[in-house]
Amino acid sequence: MNHYSTLYKQELLENVIPFWMKHSKDEEHGGFYTCLDQFGKVFDTDKFIWLQGRETWMFSMLYDKVAPKQEWLDMAVHGADFLKKHGRDAEGNFYFSLTKQGQPLVQPYNIFSDCFAAMGFGALYKVKPEDEYADIARKTFQNILNRRENPKGKYSKAYPGTRNLRNFSLPMILSNLSLEMEHLLDKSLVDSLMQEIIHEVMEVFYHEESGLILENVYEDGSFADCFEGRLLNPGHIIEAMWFIMDLAVRLKDQALINRTVEIALRTLESGWDNEFGGILYFQDIKGHPVQQLEWDQKLWWVHVEALVCMAKAYAVTGDERCQRWFEKLHDYTWNHFRDDQYSEWFGYLNRRGEVLLPLKGGKWKGCFHVPRALYQVYSTLENCKMEVAQAEKLGAR
Repeated sequence: MNHYSTLYKQELLENVIPFWMKHSKDEEHGGFYTCLDQFGKVFDTDKFIWLQGRETWMFSMLYDKVAPKQEWLDMAVHGADFLKKHGRDAEGNFYFSLTKQGQPLVQPYNIFSDCFAAMGFGALYKVKPEDEYADIARKTFQNILNRRENPKGKYSKAYPGTRNLRNFSLPMILSNLSLEMEHLLDKSLVDSLMQEIIHEVMEVFYHEESGLILENVYEDGSFADCFEGRLLNPGHIIEAMWFIMDLAVRLKDQALINRTVEIALRTLESGWDNEFGGILYFQDIKGHPVQQLEWDQKLWWVHVEALVCMAKAYAVTGDERCQRWFEKLHDYTWNHFRDDQYSEWFGYLNRRGEVLLPLKGGKWKGCFHVPRALYQVYSTLENCKMEVAQAEKLGAR
């Protein structure tokens, strides 16, 4: 697995990040353009808050963990300045989208705008410790916790009381966000939140019969036999497993590590398209048709998060099944999503693995999943290589 670390690091620093540095920054109005075609040309100027927060986080993280390049810090500050000035309503909730000038377009119905804004400001504070960044990050995180039980609030379309469901997305995000924010939060809050999230992800949404994790359950955690209740999102499950794996490593909980690995492997077996390759976007746990017409598409984030999960799983267990899956995922992902004629990666394939949309960024895809995955894979395998070398050195003594 060692040779992959060099490949992934090179792809991150020489291909993917230069694309966003060159094409994404809006020098006139602030913030970032994310609707970029195959060659980096802006095809829509609307700005989506969660992608602004994600890109702010990305360049902060690179400055912190890869190299203190001034150009990366400048990009992060550029994103944060736009978010500070235009991102929030009077109550401090982050909008979903803005015009290029920063005028609100879509109300703050989506709590993930807040999640990634908090993540961005929290990461920027690490490398540029200004009190304002910390204050925005903390207040936004507290707002997320306040909205946790009813994330969409008045913007929810569900009729109250008939079929009240809990969705997996928020606890999944919080499992990662709690670690990203811990340098700004009280230790007791982080510790208690970690335990709550682990319980929610690994018990409440866990489907005992299949050994998989559901996307929606009743408020008491029981199974809802309806479209939403039967829904599986393999990408969400696999991404959540490496989030929980990180928590388990921190807690030195080998049993929890092993359980995350088994669920991830089971999800890959269930979600893999044996006819055309790749991971299906949605499934029904009973094998019924799903509502989502895009159920059989192959999406970039699903596959790169699976690569991260298998790299981490192999690093902490040495399980050869994880190595085999990593190599299988690597072959599919690099052969289908990577644009070998121009920079960055495609996001959307049809079931056969053909490019469905030749964009490099849009409303949902930005400077996040691909570069984060490349960083996570190379750093994980690099650390693994260093540990092996250290062990061999000690053994030689």
